[in-house]
Amino acid sequence: MYEWRKMTAEYREEVLRMRKQSRLPWHSPPHFGTEPNLYHITGACYEHRSIMNSPERLNAFEFKLLSGLAESGVAEVRAWVILPNHYHLLLKTRLPDFGKWLRRLHNTSATMWNGEDVARGRKVWHRYSDRRIRGDVHYYRTLNYIHANPVKHGFVVKSQAWPWSSFARFEEKYGRETLVEWWREYPTTGYGKGWDD
Repeated sequence: MYEWRKMTAEYREEVLRMRKQSRLPWHSPPHFGTEPNLYHITGACYEHRSIMNSPERLNAFEFKLLSGLAESGVAEVRAWVILPNHYHLLLKTRLPDFGKWLRRLHNTSATMWNGEDVARGRKVWHRYSDRRIRGDVHYYRTLNYIHANPVKHGFVVKSQAWPWSSFARFEEKYGRETLVEWWREYPTTGYGKGWDD
């Protein structure tokens, strides 16, 4: 996610030149898709700082994210996890509509938290990334990855212990045996390597 800082000045110039020629955004990945599709969305706090660092903030952000998307009709959320420094969503949406809605949520949450922390002007969010789901295998690997994320990052030992996740809903709806079967059939080995570390 922060590869830009590791590049030499010459390599940065070359990357920018190529992006300009291709008519891509200069410093962010392009967001394609005007039709509704399934996406894995990742939103991260700037430099992965733990800004959502309390149960109150995690609760409030989860509520605003999920209820706001449901009320606006911008996206149909399938799965989610919210951690102190980033979040993952599996949803169906039109990216242009979702992007506009998410920018407003990021802006209001950043303004509120900066006020609470007496840190006016602090950069809270580092955009978001999207990856279109390419089929059933990708869908279930993403689902497993999202639910295992609190364990991967060391916040809990078992996924069901993390309250800011859709895991409990899936366990209630499909049963533990089904989730174990999905885990065996769609492992997350290597998923997220390099961008969610």
